[in-house]
Amino acid sequence: MRKIYRNIPARQSLISALMMLSLAACAENTPETSPSFCAEIPRIDWAAYEKQTISNEWFHVYRLSKKLYAITEPFQWQEVISYLITGEEKALLFDSGNGLGDIRAIVDKITTLPVTVLASHSHIDHVGGHWQFDTVLAPDTPFTNNRAKGKNNAFVREEASSIALCKGLPTGVTVDNHHTKPFTPTMRVEDGSQIDLGGVTLEVLAIPGHTPDSIALLDHKSGRLFTGDSYYKGPIWLYADETDLAAYRSSIARLAALVPNLNAVHGAHNVPFSNPDELVKVRDGFEAVYTGHKTSDEKTKTQARYHFKSFGFILQANHEVTQ
Repeated sequence: MRKIYRNIPARQSLISALMMLSLAACAENTPETSPSFCAEIPRIDWAAYEKQTISNEWFHVYRLSKKLYAITEPFQWQEVISYLITGEEKALLFDSGNGLGDIRAIVDKITTLPVTVLASHSHIDHVGGHWQFDTVLAPDTPFTNNRAKGKNNAFVREEASSIALCKGLPTGVTVDNHHTKPFTPTMRVEDGSQIDLGGVTLEVLAIPGHTPDSIALLDHKSGRLFTGDSYYKGPIWLYADETDLAAYRSSIARLAALVPNLNAVHGAHNVPFSNPDELVKVRDGFEAVYTGHKTSDEKTKTQARYHFKSFGFILQANHEVTQ
């Protein structure tokens, strides 16, 4: 596995907020000024899939299967991936990105089916386009409902800053006007909820930990599991105040138990596919961290980082260890 998966800056926006970095307005970056991760774009894993002609300067769209599309924002450091899952009667957009580009316009070019949107969790890079959709599924948690109110420019402006970008922003968006717009959940989901798209049925799995409202989607028929930020190839963010490490321990164990029946795992950042066996490695790796059997590979006053071959963990420096 390439080194980039250990050190991908894409999942470190809040880390950089702690650094003395300029938030200058975003001009088009040049090779001399672009953040280091830009040299890795597009990541080699995407070459395995058919890039769609509807891709534009902000969104790249790939067809993963007959009924599944990955919509990625590769030039912004989150490298977030939203998944459009289509059935015979409906489509579901799992996550809606940063809200920097017009994701609805892309979705409408992929399908004419009625589209429902559902987030893997309510962090700003996963609900940014929710406001563009009439049908919004969401868990009923205080964290979800708070984030549904949107976030102002002071909270999200770094995501539109030059340190976060490989190229200029979509037309009309600037570092000074970027914000996430509020959205209204129209129906609630919970653990065990079934989403019927017509020939494709998705089960909602509540997997709190990364956030209180984190969920996964399981397609039993195809053996596909969509994991959001509870697993992706790269350093897994378990640093935020809303993260619950004990809950994450239980949730990643739950996902790992599904491995015998899985064919594909689709995380929400960086690359669109992982072998299901990776979930077992993540479970075991986190267990070593949680119980103190693995010490941090890097430590600062605020962070403890743990490195594994194809993933890692970023925790608060003073996180508790349970024997």
